[in-house]
Amino acid sequence: MTVARSLLLFALAALAEIGGAWLVWQGVREHRGWIWIGAGVVALGLYGFVATLQPDANFGRILAAYGGVFVAGSLAWGMVVDGFRPDRYDVGGALLCLVGVAVIMYAPRSA
Repeated sequence: MTVARSLLLFALAALAEIGGAWLVWQGVREHRGWIWIGAGVVALGLYGFVATLQPDANFGRILAAYGGVFVAGSLAWGMVVDGFRPDRYDVGGALLCLVGVAVIMYAPRSA
């Protein structure tokens, strides 16, 4: 149950952070305005809050593992929202990052 909760929190954090950054991008780079930017800032704040809900108490470990989720999630966001087509190196790199997430977060450790 703890791993499932952790994975769900990583997915929610990625949605908030990547979505927030995308909204800011749209507001600035695509000239959609301050409402888009403001919504992005709110979403980025939610990301920071969601990250604190992880069951592991070690900030460095959570943020390091989340980095791998961010890499894979960013490519997925680009595919779904912007029509981005990753090449084999993008996919391979994202898979390596997700293996890193699994090792950092879920490897058995002694108490």
